[in-house]
Amino acid sequence: MKPAEKITSLRNEKVKNLVKLQKSSERKSQNLILIEGWREINQAMGKGFQIEAFYLNEDKIEDLDRLSGKVFLLAPNVFEKLAYRENTEGVIAVARPKFHSFDSLKLQKNPLLIILESVEKPGNLGAVLRTAEASAVDAVIVCDPLTDIYNPNVIRSSLGCVFSVPIVVCRNQDAIQYLKENNIRIYAAELKASKRYDLIDFTQPSAIALGTEATGLTNEWINAADEKIIIPMLGSHDSLNVSVSAAILVFEALRQRGFKIQK
Repeated sequence: MKPAEKITSLRNEKVKNLVKLQKSSERKSQNLILIEGWREINQAMGKGFQIEAFYLNEDKIEDLDRLSGKVFLLAPNVFEKLAYRENTEGVIAVARPKFHSFDSLKLQKNPLLIILESVEKPGNLGAVLRTAEASAVDAVIVCDPLTDIYNPNVIRSSLGCVFSVPIVVCRNQDAIQYLKENNIRIYAAELKASKRYDLIDFTQPSAIALGTEATGLTNEWINAADEKIIIPMLGSHDSLNVSVSAAILVFEALRQRGFKIQK
């Protein structure tokens, strides 16, 4: 079994820094992120994310040989201080984040993108990323976000899809300019829209734009849209969770395309 430094005190400087990295401002200033759980860590490593160090719960010492590089063993009470999952698997990685730009995107011949404006809840963003991965969309463009894409709860709720889905974080105007320049039609989900989503032709280059549940898309997106679309509500509520709406709209687009990806 490989040697690993053991940490037993909550006052250890490494432990204190791990606690700091639970804050977005610290992740940004240190250019580091936290990844908890084997599936999520393996997803990140498979996509070339650089792992700086692993922190393993001493109770899971049988997993030590699964890790390479710098490894620290944490006393159980110390690990519990750091874990943010209810059913923890006993492993946390510190890694370098990756950020995509429009220049780095590789679009299909007939691209399909998801646009999220001012997404606030990490769970919603994570769920949309799972849809994006399952539907093999070209990218998710997160505009004027209110949550960090590497928030631990985004990583958890996305089941690690945050590492495999190309994500561009930018301003509204930059995204709109990119879509217009690449002749990608903008379909804005809007409660007052006049056209049902199932009557839209999604077989052409398409970007599906969604706003927050509370306020929806801003006028900047409504005015830029080539078409405003709606999912009919037959009950007493007038809207769906943004992640549910994204799944409905994206898979309708895939249905129209025969569930084929055009490389």
